[in-house]
Amino acid sequence: MADHNELGKKGEGLAIAFLKDKGYKILEKNYRFQKAEVDVIAFKDKVLVGVEVKTRSTSHFGNPQDFVKTGQIQRLVLAMNHYAEVKDLDAEIRFDIVAIIKNVAGTRIELIEDAFYYF
Repeated sequence: MADHNELGKKGEGLAIAFLKDKGYKILEKNYRFQKAEVDVIAFKDKVLVGVEVKTRSTSHFGNPQDFVKTGQIQRLVLAMNHYAEVKDLDAEIRFDIVAIIKNVAGTRIELIEDAFYYF
């Protein structure tokens, strides 16, 4: 596995532990619909949350959350709407980002709630 894939998998594991500590109930990991993948789907305070995990080894080229682009947001919205329909969930949906920088100097994790608006 390429180094960036391993870093991504480690980041998702860190994010899930972090989210659980924050009171999120994890429902799904790596949920796929069409060309979209939602890294984590969870419930928090009766809200269905799609979580995008972005892990980088450095912020030299920008913060991890800066790498969530418009096309990806559109695909995430479709995937979350599909998930809610398939599971027959009548809940508010929001999108969070867990931004992680992990390197030899340590690990920094930041939670960005309501990270983007999709309407």
